[in-house]
Amino acid sequence: MVDVRAAGPDSWADVAAVMGKRGDPARCFCQYFRRRGKEWDTATRESNRRALRNQVCHGDIPPGVLAHDDGAPVGWCAVSPRTSYPRVVASPNWRTDQPDAWVITCFVVPVGHRRQGLAGELALGAVDLAQSYGAQTVEGCAVDTSIADRMSSADLYRGPLSVFLSAGFTEVSRTNPRWVLVRKQLG
Repeated sequence: MVDVRAAGPDSWADVAAVMGKRGDPARCFCQYFRRRGKEWDTATRESNRRALRNQVCHGDIPPGVLAHDDGAPVGWCAVSPRTSYPRVVASPNWRTDQPDAWVITCFVVPVGHRRQGLAGELALGAVDLAQSYGAQTVEGCAVDTSIADRMSSADLYRGPLSVFLSAGFTEVSRTNPRWVLVRKQLG
């Protein structure tokens, strides 16, 4: 049975395990949307890792949720208030009339655990986390997988549109055929 909970100080080792040792998650550590310009350009794998560790272990608000299956960490979803993500605030793909919304920015599900519905469980857990901190709205910039014949898993880090729709989100707008701003009203 999958258990999804907010990431906190006691779960840092599991968050790091989900990010892995190679690939995009192990380089980014969910800092891409938290950094812009030179701050992102000069960031290293280690500085990104330290930043996420600080957010998980010392932040006022958990920066995401972690999924466990029979005690083993199997997935991660980053979610925080929009103001936590300077790149989101500046991006035309994330334009919204909801400046106080929380935003789901990425999913990480390691190889071997994909195609089992974990992203949907993570999305629901992220909504629960946001709601527990008073969020009235949660948004995401989903990937419409019906637009392309084939997409790599790296292209799906924002989450497939189907996952968001199944979790009760609705389409708000598209800045291009592939990127879909989605929203779930909580209040």
